[in-house]
Amino acid sequence: MKPDTGVRNLFLGLFFSGATLLIFLVCLYVFTVSPGEALQAVGASFTRIREDLFTSLWQTLYMVSLSTLFSFIIGFGLAAVMIITGPQGLRPHFYVYAVLDVLVDILRSLPFIILIIFIMPLTRLVMGTAIGTLPTVLPLTVAAAPFAARIIEANFLEVDRGVVEAARSFGASTPQIIFRVLLPEALPAIILNVAVLAIALLGYSAMAGAVGGGGLGDLAYRLGYNRFQNDVSVWCILVLVLLVRCIQSAGNVLYRRLR
Repeated sequence: MKPDTGVRNLFLGLFFSGATLLIFLVCLYVFTVSPGEALQAVGASFTRIREDLFTSLWQTLYMVSLSTLFSFIIGFGLAAVMIITGPQGLRPHFYVYAVLDVLVDILRSLPFIILIIFIMPLTRLVMGTAIGTLPTVLPLTVAAAPFAARIIEANFLEVDRGVVEAARSFGASTPQIIFRVLLPEALPAIILNVAVLAIALLGYSAMAGAVGGGGLGDLAYRLGYNRFQNDVSVWCILVLVLLVRCIQSAGNVLYRRLR
């Protein structure tokens, strides 16, 4: 039986990404000590930060998973309204589409580090505090939902209009067209773009660590940057690269199977 190409690429990507960064980590020590001592130093470094690294990894996965889910739900709702009220939509409405179009573009234009500081009062109001892993989910969702809305709208617009018109000629309602025509047709591309969304949120979560959001970004900033422990930063980079490879490869596998 021929192995699945997506799964094979996933393991190859993980192997080469991990090996490259591990070699880089070893090189940090090789310039000052022998290769044997360098390997021992790498092992000692991992042992020293293992508990903090796994805790930060869990926090990052928690933030990214929740914010990806919430931003996809909100983004899907916004995309559905925009595809309905757009100029060539199912029920065109100029003012509704114009307001949503401008709102989405404004939110997308804000750099995340500015956005997270700007909406801190809202985060405190809703979550009770602006510091920590769970409160960070709110600004992550606010930052990613407009991006999700735009990419889902683009996926819907790529669906052949002839299929939509055929469904309308058979008397399909607007919700039926959205969920039984547009969504199934655009689902492979949406899955692939959700992987892109999750990777973007992974980068946002690292930035959130600089303002008390927790996760790998917080660990790299607190120990790697502030305390000049370069090995901590490299371990965080290694884990982030592996996470990106896992997310993207999983998206590629699902895309091929649903296509």
